[in-house]
Amino acid sequence: MGSPDSSTTDPVFGVLLPLWQVVIGVLVLAAIAVSIRRILMRGPTRMGGAMLLIAGCVVGLAVVSYLVQQF
Repeated sequence: MGSPDSSTTDPVFGVLLPLWQVVIGVLVLAAIAVSIRRILMRGPTRMGGAMLLIAGCVVGLAVVSYLVQQF
């Protein structure tokens, strides 16, 4: 009764990993949709600052994911 063989656990992770990526992707899209709706409700006077903030977040997320892939 030793530790389970890695060949029996790898297929499970292979199936679960894409499922979690889909769940995370759906949650991110829902958060983006809610934030875009809130920005549109505030009107054009706040749109400039909000768009700059969103652009900064997108660039920051891209840089972080690039750095994580490199390590």
